[in-house]
This record gives sequence, structure tokens and C-alpha cells, in this order.
Amino acid sequence: MSGDLVIQLAQQSLFIVLIVSAPMLGLGLIVGLMVSVFQATTSIQEQTLAFIPKIVAVFVAILIFGPWMLRIMVEFVTNIFVNLPYYIG
Repeated sequence: MSGDLVIQLAQQSLFIVLIVSAPMLGLGLIVGLMVSVFQATTSIQEQTLAFIPKIVAVFVAILIFGPWMLRIMVEFVTNIFVNLPYYIG
């Protein structure tokens, strides 16, 4: 296994991690921003108000994008197992 192959595999792995985590992080960011604006305009400083909507948004993102994320990860792992003889040799 050459150094270039290891670097390419690491790049692909990081790209898959970024792609799979993007929907959850994006929805959490948007909901967090909306809650922050709501808290600033109403002067409500309740700590649980900041976390509960973000948690719900991340769970909704997992429900919506879960099959897509699973398909991307399964394709990546399948590709690794199919090319395993190439990686070893």
C-alpha cells in the first residue's frame, strides 16, 4: 500500500464524513441562529430554550436524511471491501 493510496483513502474518508454530517450540522446551525435571534428580541435567557430545539432539529435531520446517509456510508465501505486486494497488494 503506497503513501499516495493512503492519502487518497484518507481524503475520501474525510469527504464522506463532511458530506454525511452536513445536513445535521446545517439544521442545527439554522435552528440555533433562529433561537438566538428569538432570545435576543424577547430578552428570554432560558438555557434549555437554546438546546431543546437544536436537539429536535438534529433528530429530524437524521429521520429525513438517514437513508441517504446510510446509502453513502454503505457505498463507501463496500468500495473499500471490494478493493481490499488492491490495497493489500
